[in-house]
Amino acid sequence: MSSVAVEKSFCTTREASALLGVSVGTVQLWVENGLLQAWKTAGGHRRVMRDSVERLLRKAPAPVESTLHTKSEAQPRKLSVLVVDDDLDLLRLYQANLSRWPMQPLVTCTDNSVSALMALGRGGPDLLIVDLHMPGMDGFSMLRLLKLAPEVRHTKIVVVTGLDAQAIADKGGLPEGMEVLPKPIPFDRLLAVASAIASQSDVQIS
Repeated sequence: MSSVAVEKSFCTTREASALLGVSVGTVQLWVENGLLQAWKTAGGHRRVMRDSVERLLRKAPAPVESTLHTKSEAQPRKLSVLVVDDDLDLLRLYQANLSRWPMQPLVTCTDNSVSALMALGRGGPDLLIVDLHMPGMDGFSMLRLLKLAPEVRHTKIVVVTGLDAQAIADKGGLPEGMEVLPKPIPFDRLLAVASAIASQSDVQIS
């Protein structure tokens, strides 16, 4: 194999971060947790497998609004919400209900944890709504990974699940500070959470 072909098969963490549109720290976190495949050179430098970067890019949704968590004196921004659930009918239900909220939030929906992590790596929303039972990387794994991610330090995380407290405990529980709500989806409670976020921040309330 030529040296050119070998070079194209991997990239540095900085190159991977540029390709994925996330921070170098997020790339390193994903490597440590197996979301990206990588190895270390004899000199201790990480090299990320380019095909693992490309797999993530294929799953990537449209980037979350780039103005998240940036303050503007001149123009208030809208509340941003990311919903993660593998049931497409429920995603449509979320979209229909959230679009009628008074603050008219910017809503992004995705049906898997990997594409959600891609969106979150580009900037945390104000509110993240997550299901736990999903194929591949489930909500438990995603939330444990997110607990270490600086991009979501200002994000309110709400779990909406059909699992009861014992079933959640049997799977190792959830990180602290996350509100857990039962299905069917309690839209009144979610609106109350969103309204509290809006009242405490610089987001626009219609």
